Amino acid sequence: MPSSTAGADPVRRGFLVRAGGLGLLSLVGFGVGRALLESRAATVADVAVDVPQTVDPAVSIAADNSLDVAGITPLVTANDSFYRIDTALITPAVDVSTWSLRVHGMVDRELVMTFDQLVELPVIERYITISCVSNEVGGRLIGNAKWSGVRLTDVLDMAGVQAGATQVVPRSVDGWAAGFPTDWVTQPDRPRDAMIAVKMNDEPLPPEHGFPARLIVPGLYGYVSATKWLSEIELTTWEAFDSYWVPRGWSKEGPVLTQCRIDVPRPSDQFQAGDQVAVAGVAWAMDRGISKVEVQVDDGPWNEATLATPLGPQTWVQWKWPWTAVSGRHTFTARATDGDGNVQESRVTPPDPDGARGYPMRAVQVG
Repeated sequence: MPSSTAGADPVRRGFLVRAGGLGLLSLVGFGVGRALLESRAATVADVAVDVPQTVDPAVSIAADNSLDVAGITPLVTANDSFYRIDTALITPAVDVSTWSLRVHGMVDRELVMTFDQLVELPVIERYITISCVSNEVGGRLIGNAKWSGVRLTDVLDMAGVQAGATQVVPRSVDGWAAGFPTDWVTQPDRPRDAMIAVKMNDEPLPPEHGFPARLIVPGLYGYVSATKWLSEIELTTWEAFDSYWVPRGWSKEGPVLTQCRIDVPRPSDQFQAGDQVAVAGVAWAMDRGISKVEVQVDDGPWNEATLATPLGPQTWVQWKWPWTAVSGRHTFTARATDGDGNVQESRVTPPDPDGARGYPMRAVQVG
């Protein structure tokens, strides 16, 4: 069937023109409306929030936490560079003066807390890396920030979690819900410092990152845990509820996989034989830490890279390995080993249903 409207009768041509114009106007109108609503969200969030001084500050960043390699991912991701994955088409505009957090379900005491009541609890700071399950191998849907907030366990203790409550279900102001095992955040042998965060890199949460409060749960992908614009937390059983993405084909459990990424060299970089080349990037296995990163050139042996001193097991770590360039086309492959001794998987899988697997690779041409 011809795609052109040439030769169509004048009435039909007029309708097509009008329909096209209406479609364009609709898109323009949506864009303008969205911009206005996004501006409103920013205005509502642009208020002074009084957060008491932290009682448990994050570790101080030292020189050995970063590697001096041009092009490597910064240790801390700036707020305006942090990745976003939302189901909300429009950023919710939440008024902190009327916001509250409800904790209910299988608890001894239902709670309703205002923002001021929430931050009366001890405020902690932690550098924590979070990642999206849809991140491809070597992808950019991951970031590391300093989060400030109150421990989730402090709030749960106030409510009194009942025996048999095996799932925590956080919900957003727009109804979006996640879900993760209760014991992920309550295991005494592996404290994870899951928190209801109210600051990001020493600033109130930006609207697009969940103002006034969001959940940060180290070691779990965001789709089962990292609820923005938090409004309620329900305690229930593992069998009683499936979070937003589970009926859509994603795994109910979402532990972060052991992974790494090659940042440099870039495919466009030019080298000559004998050049000293830094192969470098970041590796992560949140809540387990990284013990080793190895690099392979073509089909050669695995070579252990140098690691920066990690900020902690909850964050990514920078790594580098020096290579003397050899003429020809060469491919670098990297793999990480986490603090529990698990080696990054070589088998290749898509992101769905529980995270992408495979080794990151980077090819270069040496003249």
